[in-house]
Amino acid sequence: MSDVLEFAGVSVVRGGKTLLDGVNWQVKEGERWVIMGPNGAGKTTLLQIASGRMHPTRGVAGILEEVLGAVDVFELRPRIGLASAALAGQIPEDETVLNVVLTASYGMTGRWREKYEKLDERRAFHLLHEWGMSTFMNRRFSSLSEGERKRVQIARALMTDPELLLLDEPAAGLDLAGREDLLFRLGELARDEEAPAMVLVTHHLEEVPTGFSHALLLRDGGVVASGPIEEVFTEEHLSTAFDLPLDLRREGGRYSATALRG
Repeated sequence: MSDVLEFAGVSVVRGGKTLLDGVNWQVKEGERWVIMGPNGAGKTTLLQIASGRMHPTRGVAGILEEVLGAVDVFELRPRIGLASAALAGQIPEDETVLNVVLTASYGMTGRWREKYEKLDERRAFHLLHEWGMSTFMNRRFSSLSEGERKRVQIARALMTDPELLLLDEPAAGLDLAGREDLLFRLGELARDEEAPAMVLVTHHLEEVPTGFSHALLLRDGGVVASGPIEEVFTEEHLSTAFDLPLDLRREGGRYSATALRG
């Protein structure tokens, strides 16, 4: 298996503050990774580098066998599917659901004068159908519920048949029903051998779908643990990452934790 991501000594410093500190990390084809850590741990910064939207201050970031700083990122980015709140915020309020997915073909967030082939339209509709959103195709994106928007964003991220799929807190802000529906769908995607390598960022163990194979724990910009998920998600590692003694549970492939008191 070739490396999808290969970070060597990656550090990011902004305004005198270290956001990432010497991160070494490898993601191979077919792997499904969870990045977890407390607020300010560096999770979103790491994802921005992985998506080609930020360069490291120090170290080497390899993405899809290209090196940031030595590749045209505008050619690299279409090979990467990204779903994030920041990207969703760039979508025009009056854009239709179908166009939200369709415009990913050109790396745009709103339709302008570009033309699309019937093949593109069929793929966009197929992805919306897979994520339970085909009946909403003519609705305005801004009129959707948070859960519906999340599913449209993931369909959009898959539009270009990417080699790498990055999901930044996909279950954030969802109610229980919306969260469980989304996590079930993500679990199904994770088990699909044809799906791209996946990296999912979350704050919460309860938001880790089944089918994910690896985990990276961060704290203060540094790596606490990295590797197969069952080796990383331990009470010792999680307690260190969150600076809190935790009681860890796993049931049906899903994780949860509560604080130990007294």
